[in-house]
Amino acid sequence: MRTRLLGKLCVTVVVAAFVHTASIRDSVAQESKYSPYASPDHPVRAYWGDQHVHSSWSADAATSGTTVGPEEALRFARGEEVTSTTGQRVKLARPLDWLALSDHSDLMGVITEVKAGNPELMKDSVLEQWREQMNAGGEEAGKAMMDLVRRQSTGTLPPAALDDGLARSVWSKSTAIMERYNEPGRFTAFIAFEWTSNAGGGNNLHRNVIYRDGKDRADQVLPMTTFDSDNPEDLLKWMAMWEKKTGGSLLAIPHNGNISNGRMFPLHTFDGEPLTAEWARARARFEVLYEVTQGKGTGEAHPSLAPNDEFADFEIWDWGNLILVPKEPGMIEAEYARDAFKNGLWLEEKLGVNPFKFGLVGGTDAHNGLTAAEEPNFFGKFPTEEPSPLRWDWNAFDFGGRTVKGWRLGASGRTAVWATDNTRTALWDAMKRKEVYASTGPRITVRFFGGFDFSEKDALTHEPAAAGYAKGVPMGGDLKSAPAGKTPTFLVAAAKDPLGGNLDRIQVIKGWLDESGDVQEKIYDVVWGDSESRRRDAQGRVPPVGSTVDAKRATWTNTIGDAQLIAVWKDPDFNPRLRAFYYARVLEIPTPRWTTYDAVRFGIELSEEVPRALQERAYTSPIWYTP
Repeated sequence: MRTRLLGKLCVTVVVAAFVHTASIRDSVAQESKYSPYASPDHPVRAYWGDQHVHSSWSADAATSGTTVGPEEALRFARGEEVTSTTGQRVKLARPLDWLALSDHSDLMGVITEVKAGNPELMKDSVLEQWREQMNAGGEEAGKAMMDLVRRQSTGTLPPAALDDGLARSVWSKSTAIMERYNEPGRFTAFIAFEWTSNAGGGNNLHRNVIYRDGKDRADQVLPMTTFDSDNPEDLLKWMAMWEKKTGGSLLAIPHNGNISNGRMFPLHTFDGEPLTAEWARARARFEVLYEVTQGKGTGEAHPSLAPNDEFADFEIWDWGNLILVPKEPGMIEAEYARDAFKNGLWLEEKLGVNPFKFGLVGGTDAHNGLTAAEEPNFFGKFPTEEPSPLRWDWNAFDFGGRTVKGWRLGASGRTAVWATDNTRTALWDAMKRKEVYASTGPRITVRFFGGFDFSEKDALTHEPAAAGYAKGVPMGGDLKSAPAGKTPTFLVAAAKDPLGGNLDRIQVIKGWLDESGDVQEKIYDVVWGDSESRRRDAQGRVPPVGSTVDAKRATWTNTIGDAQLIAVWKDPDFNPRLRAFYYARVLEIPTPRWTTYDAVRFGIELSEEVPRALQERAYTSPIWYTP
């Protein structure tokens, strides 16, 4: 009897639950949405990745001894432990969400085939000699690399190395690998390549080309190489041709303007001709992002161009171009992102199009397959800069006696993408609209919105994005002519990396075109840590945050600064008639640099010129105001 009663009770409960569920379904409109994370109408998280990594399939990496191939590079980015070229076990503290493996299109995979003794390639005596030298290692391998560079720059590479069939086979293998590791929702593997122009002898005009699409479209046309042309304007034409033929989408990301010797952001064409609206439209269409920080320097601003910016002198490389040919007066003005932003306003006034209207991203440019950008886990650029007691004083670059020491390499950088999902299309679309920001390494979370109606109440919410998207535009966006009597307001928020240092401050950098047609800039401290004890001085400056770094132990404490900062800022110098841009810069408190970790772990004594600490930072893409 009891069993029968329980059975009837269960049936009653189930029927009641079914009826109640049905009533909920009937009472909720189909278009209503309770969960903010289901099919979000705006991005709710930042996805972290690296759009600039090379494996052993890049010619310069292979001739330098790199053994980590594309698959190992992807596995490492996904969080797996791998073995580096120098035999060291290495793993990221946290997996990345996405990766663009950007092996050089020039001779992609060819050197790997040479080292493996591809029978067809070994019929060429030069390639056979390279194989013997590279497999011998040491100075002999160096000779092979120098001969490759010489032949590449003089157009005397062996025809077998340029065989179209070989190039097509390698590219097909590369795209197949990216398809295999691309897991929508978990990890995104972008098909990509680096176009590597060194026009005029080491003037860095490199671009990473990122595909929105998969193998079916990518395989239809071989990547462009500098054997086709070293003119960036021809790359843009090639991209337009590719999109028309395949129906797919591409974008290009320049990097290292600081070693272009004045050719990255010029006020003339590649051939020295006056700029045209057509030129500006092509650059604005495809070059929507710029890699502002990486191992060979950070290119936001130069101290000589921004003398009033106390934080401009950060990981600066300014001795020459890629092969260290010294700079001449006037070159630096066309090499840094902030001055490009300012010149873009002037060019838009003149041409009707802003060719330098780009967002900011970061990348490692690692040539050992390891996207390791954390200071305590830095594995260098080439195998010769992987962890050892010698790497800090090693000549990382040496061209005829012009050298750069290994300690000058930076453990940088990372890209955060505000996207609705971790897929190629969602991430690429966010890159295209410039809703991205760069970090020198730490995963600092940053939101930056501009509008005309933000109030102090919007800075009190725990979810600033709701107000940000409702009242304004996100980083990378545009503000049009100001409503009568209105001034732009900006909602900016940042949270520390859980594994990193506290935050020192958030700044807004403004650039504008004044009424005389001259470009100007100003830096505003918007909100800062320990604000009760750190008051502005008589000149309106915020005092330094201080430092807790113990260089003898490579440690620091989060006893200064704040874990989170948020504020609404109103431009006090706004003129509604003048073009302007605004971007946010977020600074951490000082933490140990990778060289300090090396000194402690290897028991070495660094020279006085080597920095012991640094203030890591993040740079948002700008918001532009156009009257």
